[in-house]
Amino acid sequence: MTDPTEALSFGAAAAEYDRFRPRYPEEALRWALDGLAAPARVVDLGAGTGILTRGVLALGCPVVPVEPDPGMRAQLAAATPGTTALAGSAEAVPLPDGAADAVLVGQAYHWFDREPAHAEIARVLRPGGTFAPIWNVRDEGVDWVAELSRVAHLGDNAGNVVEKYADFGRAFTPVELGEFAHTATLTPEEVIAMLHTRSHWLTATPAERDRIDRELRELFATHPDLVGRATVELPYRTLVLRSRRR
Repeated sequence: MTDPTEALSFGAAAAEYDRFRPRYPEEALRWALDGLAAPARVVDLGAGTGILTRGVLALGCPVVPVEPDPGMRAQLAAATPGTTALAGSAEAVPLPDGAADAVLVGQAYHWFDREPAHAEIARVLRPGGTFAPIWNVRDEGVDWVAELSRVAHLGDNAGNVVEKYADFGRAFTPVELGEFAHTATLTPEEVIAMLHTRSHWLTATPAERDRIDRELRELFATHPDLVGRATVELPYRTLVLRSRRR
């Protein structure tokens, strides 16, 4: 089990989370939904502020967001006209059996209590439906990005998703992996603001927050790839783990 304090820490920074967290590439979302009759009925589980919901809506699919944090649900409603998130969790989805063609999870699967969550996801999906957790993971093969992660203690909660989450249980087919590269263009101050939406910073002491911010600004002022730049390209790998309901 993950720490519920961290899992529910994001609501306090919901507006900043929605503004600065990276979007999901269209090709990654299309790959996640490939093979389903259009328009697929999608549940966005652990929907947060609706970043994934809006990406799927743009593909023409109806989406039901489900999110436990009231602050995140309020931001989703404000940023996604005509869409209201249901109060619920991966372990208790407020939808009937077989209601969805696909259950997608953006940046949240690693918070789930996996065994009861898998049972609920299987219940909500129709047979043959798709379950696909998705992560945007910083590309730490880039030197300054690796240093950014070290300074801000960004050991991604997702970890090595390919090895860690390679099996969704007996109700699901073997997991397929899709990987998609993209970048987010941000100013140095926007990168720092984005890092303020991470669970480590949100739950840190004031002294630890000050240390992180000071070292981040030093990184932008001294790293040879960053000095004097008004904006930077923060590289990401989007990982999609796709499986079918048996």
